[in-house]
Amino acid sequence: MAGRPRPQPQPQPQPHSSSASTRRRERWLVVLGVALHAVYMLSIFDIYFKSPIVHGMAPEPPRFSAPPAKRLVLLVADGLRADKFFEPDERGRYRAPFLRGVIESKGRWGVSHARPPTESRPGHVAIIAGFYEDPSAVTKGWKANPVEFDSVFNRSRHTISFGSPDIVPIFCSSLPHSTWGTYPHEYEDFATDASFLDHWSFDQFQGLLNRSFEDPKLRQLLLQDKLVIFLHLLGCDTNGHAHRPYSNIYLNNVKVVDQIAESMYNLMESYFNDNQTAYVFTADHGMSDKGSHGDGHPSNTDTPLVAWGAGIRSPKFLAYTDKPDDGFRFVDDHKHDMPTPQNWALEGFERVDVNQADIAPLMATLVGLPCPLNSVGSLPTHYLKLSKADEVEAVLANTKQILNQFLRKSQMKQSSSLYFKPFKPLANYSSVLDQIEDLMSARDYETAMKHSEELRRMALAGLHYFQTYDWFMLMTTITLGYIGWMVNLIIHVLQSYTSFPANLVKRTQVYAKNTSMKVYIIGCLVMGFSSIILLLEKCPLLYHAYVFMTIFLWTRIVHNFEFMKAVWRYLSNMPFKSIMNLLNISVIALFILEFLVMSFFDRKLYTWCFLILGILASTCVAIFIQASSALAIYIWFACWFLSLFTLMPAEIPENNNLVIFSGALVILIATASRWMATNNTSFWLYLTRANKRDPQFSKLFFVQVVFVAISSIMVWLSTSHRSQNKELHPLHQLINWLMAGVALVLPLFSPSSVLSRLTSIFLGFAPPFLLLSIGYEAVFYSAFAMVLMGWIFVESANLYCSEQNGSARHSSVVDGSIFGYDERCLQLSDLRIPLLFTILFNVAFFGTGNFASIASFEISSVYRFITVFSPFLMAALLIFKLFIPFMLVICTFSAITRIVRIPRLGCYFLVILLSDVMTIHFFFLVRNTGSWMEIGNSISHFGIVSAQVVFVLLLFALTNIYTKDIEVSSRQLNSRKVM
Repeated sequence: MAGRPRPQPQPQPQPHSSSASTRRRERWLVVLGVALHAVYMLSIFDIYFKSPIVHGMAPEPPRFSAPPAKRLVLLVADGLRADKFFEPDERGRYRAPFLRGVIESKGRWGVSHARPPTESRPGHVAIIAGFYEDPSAVTKGWKANPVEFDSVFNRSRHTISFGSPDIVPIFCSSLPHSTWGTYPHEYEDFATDASFLDHWSFDQFQGLLNRSFEDPKLRQLLLQDKLVIFLHLLGCDTNGHAHRPYSNIYLNNVKVVDQIAESMYNLMESYFNDNQTAYVFTADHGMSDKGSHGDGHPSNTDTPLVAWGAGIRSPKFLAYTDKPDDGFRFVDDHKHDMPTPQNWALEGFERVDVNQADIAPLMATLVGLPCPLNSVGSLPTHYLKLSKADEVEAVLANTKQILNQFLRKSQMKQSSSLYFKPFKPLANYSSVLDQIEDLMSARDYETAMKHSEELRRMALAGLHYFQTYDWFMLMTTITLGYIGWMVNLIIHVLQSYTSFPANLVKRTQVYAKNTSMKVYIIGCLVMGFSSIILLLEKCPLLYHAYVFMTIFLWTRIVHNFEFMKAVWRYLSNMPFKSIMNLLNISVIALFILEFLVMSFFDRKLYTWCFLILGILASTCVAIFIQASSALAIYIWFACWFLSLFTLMPAEIPENNNLVIFSGALVILIATASRWMATNNTSFWLYLTRANKRDPQFSKLFFVQVVFVAISSIMVWLSTSHRSQNKELHPLHQLINWLMAGVALVLPLFSPSSVLSRLTSIFLGFAPPFLLLSIGYEAVFYSAFAMVLMGWIFVESANLYCSEQNGSARHSSVVDGSIFGYDERCLQLSDLRIPLLFTILFNVAFFGTGNFASIASFEISSVYRFITVFSPFLMAALLIFKLFIPFMLVICTFSAITRIVRIPRLGCYFLVILLSDVMTIHFFFLVRNTGSWMEIGNSISHFGIVSAQVVFVLLLFALTNIYTKDIEVSSRQLNSRKVM
């Protein structure tokens, strides 16, 4: 047996370029990729999130003889859902008896439809300023205005406001004619009942009125007209996040809000006693069942609206009839005449639904103010008690205010365009205005109203036209840029990581030296010409960046044109079988990528994916690789186990027992993996090596297992104490932070063989993940790790069987040393590794939720570490939890590239290439029609996939701390074969 000859290695093709030049070119390519994707991701803000605000318009006050009201009270219950407000409790009693009495006897009501993102700042901007704030505001934080905008408060004679420090200063901090106050951030404690925040706002205003009896100046200020009073009531939002909107604490907060509305009404009427106060009660957004908000689900977009007092119509009683669909849609895509739920018992009272931005012109009209200059809201006349003449005047003022925005945008675009395309439907707007004035003079108010509303509708359409004026140019430029980037990636991989004949590269290098300067000079001239055109059109700097990036990428392609021709000639001379093999693999890859695109819209597709993958992979292991039957069964079980999780709801229900069970499962899997690490048979030798530090390894393994066990216990202790005492015990908090922090460091001291290191990484990430889990996602962690381990087993078995068969493909790998082994060139079959990585990376995105949805983040996940509201720390903990599955995938991917001896950076470029195929698809799937939920999701899908070039690179850098010293030994295997 010992005399068995050792197979001689075949010469392994090496990459053409030298290592130094390749690394230098790759550094520039990575920098270019990061810059390109970062810049192109910003294009969605220029296409869809361009600020709608323009300046330079004159206000249009309504031409009333006298405004309907002298003062306005605005009550905003942050996070109040419409259904929880209107529906009765389990005893059949209504939670808001005062406001319900208002609906039935003295005012009007409806549902206000919010537009995503359903967050506090955009919601309040829509209510008070009348436009839907662009989400680019988050780049400056929720406390800063991205641009200055007009609001009802700006137009008022004086504004009094009390409430949250995150909302009130947005509108009042730079407003000289305002009196306002906020409570400290420390009051926003998720571990307590936050309804006292609502009482605080009311008490502050009540104290202000009481002081006015002793302060003549303050009393004179209160008695003037055009006064706006705003109370921000945060209790429902905080309690909804902490306890869910179906909890007794949240539902009791609805009663508190109603009591404050009643107290406010009684206080105002007794103080002023002139029946000249108008009241508007609404909410900025709702709350999902899991205690979050942000997306376009009806529980987040539907909020109550109740108005009463001076200038508001009395209730209108109607017999309910099923109205046909008139085609009108609110901003959340709800129909115009939605049936009122029967349990609200309000079918007999006319319901007037509005878009959230419509509330601003309503409030402005009530106190005789001009509509905010940037408002896009349409005045809901069914709420107003006005004469016919005044009603038309109010609508006409609203129309002129929107028309002024259109004219300003048209003027700005025309002044900067070399070739201006006007909005033709409004070419004769001035004659329409004259016609409306003539109709009003003739007292034909009904026709004048129709013409005003039609002109307003066309002005809104014109605003949209100029909002998307540059759409075609931007989309074309960015699409060409992505295609150019992908072609550059393919050229680099072919030149640096494949085994094309060396003379092919040499021939093209001669051409490159002679023509590169000419090509780049022409590219610079094209850039200069484009820059002049963009400067003449006064385009933003980012437009220059988009065009420069695209021109630069295509200049590089022209520079490599001879190489591309040589590659084409080489491919055309390949045997027909090889060409068909290339086409088949390309089609399969495109099919998988299209499948991944579809999975963004239906995560349950991953269930079918892993059911099929389990059968195919286990069959291949048993038949083609001819590995052990136990491995085939393991692969089948792991894939089918993981397939269960995408059937579960994206909104993770709380279940601490599952989290504790997952801790035991983690220990069980790690113990089995440690047993495999001592196995010295067949392909396991790729994953293990003789370890002289075995006693130390046993100690480290035992310590990590203890950490996982303690973390499981702390899950139960922390949650039990918090639920009983409504607060997090400081000792529990300290232990949780220590467990999570120390556990992340321990894998650095584990042995460097593949299986030992990956097992230690699995145990190291388990404590923080368990402590940040609330339900089945903790079990997902173990199931996901089992599939990743199965991937390593299959690649090792495939390599072992290939070497056993004397495959020339791997013969050079057998002679590799433990340190400093040579990487072989990439082959077409290696595409399976970046493809599988892309699938598993996306499973990490959508395995336990919907990463593309703002509302998918479960804030209660951080309650074992912190309960006092701290947005940045909470967000950091949530993001870290989401990163853990990705880091497991990256660690596994790095280990596999070492096992099969292929360049990790070359595989990284292939991963980015595959991701950008999806990016282009998502770029065309971005919608500017339909519901805002669909539009928002389509944009977030594009952003997620486009960011993977940076995201994956960042995770490579982070996980390199754990994987840089992983050692793969094939010499053990070779010596065993000789024996």
